[in-house]
Amino acid sequence: MTYIITDPCVGTCDTACIEVCPVDCIHGPNDPEGSGEEAKDPDFDATSKQLFINPEECIDCGACEPECPVDAIYDEDEIPEEYESSIAKNYEFFGQEAP
Repeated sequence: MTYIITDPCVGTCDTACIEVCPVDCIHGPNDPEGSGEEAKDPDFDATSKQLFINPEECIDCGACEPECPVDAIYDEDEIPEEYESSIAKNYEFFGQEAP
């Protein structure tokens, strides 16, 4: 399994989760290969954008979850019903098919 970043991240793109990830699996919002550097720019417009966790890189350590200031990160098996659409969105960002 992997962790998934959900809708509360949209418009926030706080990068605290990126800083604590031991395997650098958090990417976006514009570049699925990048490390979210664009979101760290003070002039970055986060409107309608969010970060994503690459499910092939995530080691399921959970380090990112408590760092999120908007409580947007969940274990894939524990996502609240209202955010379930985030699972497919996350996988699709990386060109992968959701389970």
